Amino acid sequence: MNVFDAPGITAVGLLYEVHAALSTRFAAQFEEHGLSTVEFEVLTRLARSPQNQLRMTDLAAQTTLSTSGVTRVIDRMERDGLVTRRACPSDRRSSFAVVTTAGLQRLNEVLPGHLRIIEEWFTGQLDPESLKALVGALRRVRDAVHPCATAGSDSKCDETKEPEPTA
Repeated sequence: MNVFDAPGITAVGLLYEVHAALSTRFAAQFEEHGLSTVEFEVLTRLARSPQNQLRMTDLAAQTTLSTSGVTRVIDRMERDGLVTRRACPSDRRSSFAVVTTAGLQRLNEVLPGHLRIIEEWFTGQLDPESLKALVGALRRVRDAVHPCATAGSDSKCDETKEPEPTA
């Protein structure tokens, strides 16, 4: 077998191709609503979190942005009225990013078109059983390569501990 025909190479290549094509479609739709891709991701992650908020460090862990990168994004979004910061009552060094009513409104304006794109170009291409299997497989891989993807919404991630390398 040719090493370039290995199933892993094919799977990762397909994943890259799907991601690139969907990202292009998503970015154009977000831009129509005055959002960047990362701003949409931040709004979505905040809206899906308890009390519509996350600690800044948890938001960084979830988005794979650096803490300074998250700070810059939140600064910009705060100026636009989409989020606000709230001090953490139990840790003066920490603060929460909180989605505002305007941020939720913007997200609600974007979501119908976003869901149409997802349905047309992704989930609509799969039968329910295939979609369920794909979601399960992606979740397993995500949890292995990005264990802090749900930081702040559960206790799986200890932010003081680096993921252990695998052999």
